[in-house]
Amino acid sequence: MGNDRQFKSGTQFVGTRGVKEYRASIPFWVTSSDIVLEIGCEWGTTTKIIAQHARTVIGTDVSPKVIERARERNPGIQFEILDAFDVRAALDLDQKFTKIYIDMSGISGYRSLLDLIALLNSYSIILRPEAIVVKSGALKHFASRCTPFTG
Repeated sequence: MGNDRQFKSGTQFVGTRGVKEYRASIPFWVTSSDIVLEIGCEWGTTTKIIAQHARTVIGTDVSPKVIERARERNPGIQFEILDAFDVRAALDLDQKFTKIYIDMSGISGYRSLLDLIALLNSYSIILRPEAIVVKSGALKHFASRCTPFTG
């Protein structure tokens, strides 16, 4: 049985389907005062778009080779190696992130939905951003089918 303190996060979760929708969300969610963490930045293409709207952005990926390539392609933008499941490492970036963008193809399907929800909860509770935008068609579809009971 849950208690009143469980699931009390001020973070808003935004589900997007596909890269086009994920990137289209940036002008709606990112402002010039935001400090943004992007998880799963790959070559930094979306990170570069976020940088045009945010005060600060840090792009992260688990692959050192990917980060090296992102740095080469996008000088002036900070990129760091980060395992998305190591939330403590995100804390070590020493920023007060107001928004988090997550594009992790490996956990965007239905089979990984519980893992994704657990990850979103972890970032919400530990980093306390205003919003987390995630590229996951499965999550977007699931959320669209949910109706909170208000009894």
